Amino acid sequence: MNIANRILGEVYFITITVVDWVDIFTRPKYKHIILDSLAYCQQKKGLKIYAWVLMSNHLHMLVSVGQGHTVADVVRDFKKFTSKKILAELEEDVQESRREWMLEHFRRSSAGDGKSTGYRFWQDGYHPEAVWLLDFYQQKLEYIHSNPVRQELVARQEEYLYSSAVDYAGGRGLLELAML
Repeated sequence: MNIANRILGEVYFITITVVDWVDIFTRPKYKHIILDSLAYCQQKKGLKIYAWVLMSNHLHMLVSVGQGHTVADVVRDFKKFTSKKILAELEEDVQESRREWMLEHFRRSSAGDGKSTGYRFWQDGYHPEAVWLLDFYQQKLEYIHSNPVRQELVARQEEYLYSSAVDYAGGRGLLELAML
């Protein structure tokens, strides 16, 4: 197996989604909780991010992890931490116009799942797809970066702040990227 295939075999396309696709990431403060947590996972848990986009209710990434870690463990810890942090912020923010509705929604989502303690923020799973071929990597990279354009948030991929598209266009984005 050549080096490119070995590296690609360790990269995963993942999607992490808010329960019932609730549009919470319309406010910068919630987006920055995600960004800060991803940066922490990069520094402390060996997370390597090759591409990413944070939309209003989900996060797509191309990722791998360093020695001693697994993607599943890093995603589990990321989801646990961010859900607690976002829900605590939401509970405290009396100025949030959708506060009561969202809290009630997250509370109802946890009912009967047997593992939540009051609220459920993220949907189960993260839908990992191993990336073995460079063509598949390129396809997922384009899919990630085109998301905000398809949603008509921006005209060009690199204009969307919460994405790695600017890095691929020669600029500097909000998170450090690993490159193949």
